[in-house]
Amino acid sequence: MDIDENDKAKEPPTTKAKKPKKVATPSASSESASVHPDMSLAQDIHRLTMIQNGKLSVEDATAIIGCKPEELLEKVMTRVGTGGKSLEEAMKENEAKYKPSGEGERKVELKDKDEKVENEKAKSEPLLNPSLYRHLQSTLSYTSPTALTEDNLNTLTSHHESILQQLNEAVTKAKEEAGDMEILHAHMDIARYSARSLPKDAALEACKTVNALPKLSVGKKLDAFLEMARVASFYSDYKQMKTVLESAAKAIADGGDWDRRNRLKVYQALNFILMRDVESASKLLVEGIATFSCTELCEYPEFITYAIVTNLLYLKRTELKKSIIDGSEVLQVATEIPLVIKLANTLYECDYKAYLHTIVDLQPHLIANRYLQPHAGYLLRELHVLAFHQFLDSYQSVTLESMAESFGVGTEFLDVQLSRFIAAGRLTAKIDKFGGVVETNRPDWKNARYQEMIQKGDLLLNRIQKLGRVVDL
Repeated sequence: MDIDENDKAKEPPTTKAKKPKKVATPSASSESASVHPDMSLAQDIHRLTMIQNGKLSVEDATAIIGCKPEELLEKVMTRVGTGGKSLEEAMKENEAKYKPSGEGERKVELKDKDEKVENEKAKSEPLLNPSLYRHLQSTLSYTSPTALTEDNLNTLTSHHESILQQLNEAVTKAKEEAGDMEILHAHMDIARYSARSLPKDAALEACKTVNALPKLSVGKKLDAFLEMARVASFYSDYKQMKTVLESAAKAIADGGDWDRRNRLKVYQALNFILMRDVESASKLLVEGIATFSCTELCEYPEFITYAIVTNLLYLKRTELKKSIIDGSEVLQVATEIPLVIKLANTLYECDYKAYLHTIVDLQPHLIANRYLQPHAGYLLRELHVLAFHQFLDSYQSVTLESMAESFGVGTEFLDVQLSRFIAAGRLTAKIDKFGGVVETNRPDWKNARYQEMIQKGDLLLNRIQKLGRVVDL
């Protein structure tokens, strides 16, 4: 029998789900996932890195994060270090948490409410991660008087070795005295401790060990794969993340419940964004709006932001209206993400002047997001093309002056932008510079498809004739 908490796979509910009442509450539930690595911490680290590299201004950063960058830096380093406590106190608390129980057995996992309370506590606990602390201390130029010294970090490393020894002893004891489920829990303890306090390679190796256990169910294998994907994502190892998700997709092809499948789609969507396969990401994101439960990867408003930014580029107006503009789940979190909501509304309402202003305001938010920042320039360019294309579709010809007035820009700026996109083949139009007119050239798609079919038919006939000659011989 496969190892799993629930032998029977979960099935999607047959009755229609009620509209959620609480803001930012996902409409599907998920099994408890480890809070480590903390992806919100990864976002904070990314923002500090962008500020350090000069890609994000202090003013924009302060407006986005709600505090001064130096305050965020102190918060991050405190969290990665000892949580503001003395080294001795932090290690003592950590040792007490992982001290084996008197009976020598793993404590039963907390359920429902108690489990949520425990996870909330874990989100604020110090990581005690010496390798990550060294990296951030160097890259972010952290020189606070309260910073941990190299001796402190070495002491933490020795401390983790002793904790790992205890956890490994628990694995050995589970193999000798308990069953498969207890062995799985003991290995998961090591994996999650490694994700919290040890380097990336150690965390990935611990997850691989879990996946190598015999009699492991598809659901538990997928949980381990998703843990590995988050570790890889946290340390910006996107190549490793892609490889892990490919393995997860193969594993879930053999089974798995609907909730884990939905969570995997969210991971795949963000991976597609990182690979700049925005169209594939948009499809998975819009499908996941009503079933999102992957809060360990990102919060719901952040997920909706990804869904809106990507789907603006590909959804037809009718689908945009249905899924984004009037979508109940999107409206639920609209007050938390006003900028992207305004972007969608101004495009749909053809308020191009407000739309361009919103794009300008959106740029620092793209830079501040670790998934969108590598493609900020690409996304901004595509959003411009989208608006120009939508505007020109309404006209056979239009003056540059009239179009510039609609977009709230100068004619010279508009001329440069349109020329660039026309030359790149992104807009089917031409500019009459002398007359100051933009003329659209709508392609005859019906005739083009007819010609393509004729060419393919001729090619097929030629191949059949060649095959006929060979047969005759």
